[in-house]
Amino acid sequence: MKNERERENGIKRGKEWTAKECAFLAVFVALLIATQTALSAIPGVELVTVLFVSFSFVFGVKKGTLSATAFSFLRQFIFGFFPKVLILYLIYFNLLTFTFGSLGKNRKTKGAGLGIIVFTACIGTVFFTLFDNILTPIWYGYSAQTTKLYFYASLPVVIPQVICTAVSVGVLFVPLKKVFERI
Repeated sequence: MKNERERENGIKRGKEWTAKECAFLAVFVALLIATQTALSAIPGVELVTVLFVSFSFVFGVKKGTLSATAFSFLRQFIFGFFPKVLILYLIYFNLLTFTFGSLGKNRKTKGAGLGIIVFTACIGTVFFTLFDNILTPIWYGYSAQTTKLYFYASLPVVIPQVICTAVSVGVLFVPLKKVFERI
């Protein structure tokens, strides 16, 4: 039973990861960076969430959090180092991968309907914005009025992000899940 669970997770306890596993994670992180770079000029449009959701659902929490952490740090080299963004990404993407990795590996929720997956991803997108609305004012020491304005300014951005998440996860989750399962 234990060996079956370890095999299912693709992780061998007491042994190092294979070069193939490391290369696969590196290619996945490169795909995330390329996707974010390609779509960074379009506000509210992003596909990183659907990639993390499907990857973590199939490969589990450990590989999901490793890729989320690597992505969060590597992104800083590409887009510039901003400690607040690093904190935001490290917390958000690791929570996202933990959530969907747990959903995918839990036998009771493994057959979760697409609606639950889409809804949970949308909640995660809203959480990202709300967490940013808390972290940014604290980080920069905003006054109460400026914090309120910052919150209201985020609303026009979060709405298209949630719509994009709903559409991208709704359309791409199943095909990406199948691709990841074949790997």
